[in-house]
Amino acid sequence: MTAAAPPATAADTSAPAAAPAGQNPMLAEWTGPFEGVPPWDKLDPELFPDAFPKAMAAVKAEVQAVIDNPAPATFENTHVPMMLAGDTMDRLYALWGVQTSNKSNDRVEAIDAEWSPKLTTFYTELFLDPKLFARYKAVYDARKTSGLDAQQIRIVERSYEEMVRDGANLSPADKSTLVAMNSKLEGLFSAFSSKLLGDEKLYTFVTDKAELAGLDAGFVASLAAAAEANGQPGQWAIKNTRSSAQPVLQNASNRSLREKVYKAFVNRGDNGDANDTNATIAEILKLRQQRAELLGFANHAEYRMADTMAKTPANAMGLMMKVWPAAVARVKEEVADMQAIADADAKAGKGPKLTIEPWDYRYYAEKVRKDKYDLDESEVKPYLQLDKLVDGMFWSAGQLYDLGFRENTGQIPVFDPKVRTFEVYNLKTNENVGVFYLDNFARDGKRSGAWMTTYRSQQTLGGERNVLASNNNNFTEAAKGEPTLISIDDASTLFHEFGHGIHYLLQQVNYPALAGVPRDFVEYPSQVNENWLMTPEVLSKYATHYQTGEPMPQALVDKILASNKFNQGFDTVEYLASAIVDMKLHDRKVPPTDVDKFERETLAEIGMPKEIVMRHRLPQFGHLFSSDAYSAGYYSYLWSETMDADTWAAFLEAGGPWDRTVADRFRTMLLMTGNETDRADAYRAFRGRDPDVKALLEKRGFPTE
Repeated sequence: MTAAAPPATAADTSAPAAAPAGQNPMLAEWTGPFEGVPPWDKLDPELFPDAFPKAMAAVKAEVQAVIDNPAPATFENTHVPMMLAGDTMDRLYALWGVQTSNKSNDRVEAIDAEWSPKLTTFYTELFLDPKLFARYKAVYDARKTSGLDAQQIRIVERSYEEMVRDGANLSPADKSTLVAMNSKLEGLFSAFSSKLLGDEKLYTFVTDKAELAGLDAGFVASLAAAAEANGQPGQWAIKNTRSSAQPVLQNASNRSLREKVYKAFVNRGDNGDANDTNATIAEILKLRQQRAELLGFANHAEYRMADTMAKTPANAMGLMMKVWPAAVARVKEEVADMQAIADADAKAGKGPKLTIEPWDYRYYAEKVRKDKYDLDESEVKPYLQLDKLVDGMFWSAGQLYDLGFRENTGQIPVFDPKVRTFEVYNLKTNENVGVFYLDNFARDGKRSGAWMTTYRSQQTLGGERNVLASNNNNFTEAAKGEPTLISIDDASTLFHEFGHGIHYLLQQVNYPALAGVPRDFVEYPSQVNENWLMTPEVLSKYATHYQTGEPMPQALVDKILASNKFNQGFDTVEYLASAIVDMKLHDRKVPPTDVDKFERETLAEIGMPKEIVMRHRLPQFGHLFSSDAYSAGYYSYLWSETMDADTWAAFLEAGGPWDRTVADRFRTMLLMTGNETDRADAYRAFRGRDPDVKALLEKRGFPTE
């Protein structure tokens, strides 16, 4: 089967031949340096409706050639050409992914709504072809006697099992039903994404600057610029996205503004209007359950977890429930600390008498941080310049993995003027590894959150390919001429997404079918990489004051490090609530029809503190409902973080964060190897045992007994 691969390595930077005259540029081979780069300067939504059927025809022809091969099926004449098939569609998908995620608009949403179901139908039917499955089965049946090596056997077994899991043994009638289900689901995913984006395009407008008290001047200036860009000069516009809402919730002293921004943000997709997603979600859940039963699974969670490290919903829930009670207990302590400060302020006439509500949590947490650790976020932020921290994450990758980054912005096409580009190379050999694209800033038409993707992934089968990787963030850009300052949370996000990039840039596999790792391993390299942000070496060198250029004082560094377990109750409960609700939503035979009611009742059942909301409420939970990707899989962040904490402990046990012996083992055994062996086995080989959840509990400051 064709497979999407993660990371890659590089080689020749010569350009392929130019596209034939008149060819749709969305389909053309990529030209230019670094083995060819995407033609972002030619990106045009109107080119895609012409390109999709042509790319589908190219894939169909390649697969049909495998099916029609008269020779008996072998690994070489079946699996190899299938792994090499689909280059045209891969290029098109890379371009379309940016069009839908980074540069969307009403026309793009309409095209996506039309073509996503068609593409899903095409691929579902393609891989349900009984003649194709017969060839895979023949290779599978002979796998132990045909001289295959361990990697080839792994590909044969995994491909066969995946085809069976996805319906290859169904009757013709049931296959038709499955095709229709997948097509309808894809349309619903597109509808959900469009509705959510509609709510995230909205702004809370402020007409009186006094209401913005507590917000730093740079952020206020960016809100003024946003208002002017939206036809409201003299006002301030707070976009309905996390990167804009969170600074307000954390720093605005005006409680009514915090409440207004909070309610707009947490009710995305849940306002009973044209952008309400509840009915869409209910239909997705119904179809997922029907599909799971058709494929022979008890429910969607069982279906989705069949090829994961956790294996079963029970194993995932087991890990989550080991952490949940300690996290909830810590929240109660955090709320008590905040309530004491609020009560003291009210008694001293410094504020109203109040009970901590969800829109107060981040604000009063900052007061507690100041009280307990003499640490104020506003004291830290002037040292967190985005561009300097980018330099710091690159430096760290060089120290650990010999990756070098040379900026070449302006020398190759980009899809937005603010996108920076970097040539990636090996510091020891100077060999090209690929290109790294960095799209840091929020804008209309860009989906919320942060993510990493590759436009081209590494493989050596069919010729070495280098990597074209990108990180996409939604930071609020500073006013013109000012450096963009970010919070510690944003800085962690920066390092997190770059960890994904490192994983892909370091990968070195031959077969692309062994590139994609299990979903509950995906977040592991990224979460490990967050740890290097707070090392003294990075802070002292790259956390410099935006006005004076002075490095962050050691006293301030010490305060940050002393407070690194602060607010872990909030962080853990906010995330885990979403993960637990996700699993309970999908690990059941009868899907709920009232999504809001299910969310409320499930949170009450597990004892969700009333002062916190889920990180992603169901009506806006894009991880679950914009695709199948993280459905019954949001637990994977915790699964990965358990490995992350245990890996960080390995560095500390060996003498520190920069120990090259551990870094080399981590790189060669886990980052470079894709899915060439079972990832649990690979982890055991690296660590000498399974990951220990105690490392995670210790890292978060929770009891380990």
